[in-house]
Amino acid sequence: MKLAIHDLENKKAGEKQLPIQFGEAYRPDLIKRAVHALQSAARQSYGASPDAGQRHSTKVSKRRRDYRGSYGFGISRVARKILSRRGTRMFWMGAFSPQTVGGRRAHPPKALKDRTQKINVKENKKAIRSAIASTVDKKVVESRGHQIPQLYPFLVSASFENLTKTKDVEKALLSFGFDEELERGEYKKVRPGVGKHRGRPYQRKKSVLIVVSEDCPLVKSGKNVPGVEVVVVNSLNAELLAPGAHAGRVTLWTEKAIDVLDKNKLYL
Repeated sequence: MKLAIHDLENKKAGEKQLPIQFGEAYRPDLIKRAVHALQSAARQSYGASPDAGQRHSTKVSKRRRDYRGSYGFGISRVARKILSRRGTRMFWMGAFSPQTVGGRRAHPPKALKDRTQKINVKENKKAIRSAIASTVDKKVVESRGHQIPQLYPFLVSASFENLTKTKDVEKALLSFGFDEELERGEYKKVRPGVGKHRGRPYQRKKSVLIVVSEDCPLVKSGKNVPGVEVVVVNSLNAELLAPGAHAGRVTLWTEKAIDVLDKNKLYL
């Protein structure tokens, strides 16, 4: 499959044959597994303190004639703590047990639990190749909700990587015909639920992904465009190419990024 190369003024500057990675079959099941594996590895461990609800002295005898016993008083033999006493008569209060006030939870979340999901190395590479191939499939990209220009897919000339100003990056994207897509990426909404109280109050749609060959000026200048992400080709993963496990993100590949992908046989 050949794609046209466009310069910064959206004029055709040649053609390039795509490498073998773009010929992978569309596998949404593998892509979903690879994205979930990344998301599970990024989760922060959480859990109750190991001794939460167990900080009371609740030694209660269940035998008939033992001191400090609960036998024969018409009360259940649940673990209790002593608030006050007169001789052998105790004023008890249930503690420690899961059904008591201030007691431990029956099955609390444990911070030591491993919540990561595994995926084989070959399966992960195949998922990345499948996500790469879906970026040049116009039907898959449109079905994801992106507003793409009529000439999509196409490659971008190597001079695109040398842009140092955010306004120049926006100007180039507008010349490529991504005006509706950039407007879609600018919109943000308030997140529903308790997440807005935890440092993530807004949600924004994923817009154009720009893949470059190396750490270039575009990596810094392009990240300030709302919804746009810039990534070096050897740092690609399934979640960048398929946010939310939905493949077909609108992606701009630079000419040099395709050369690096082919030369280094990445993700094969």
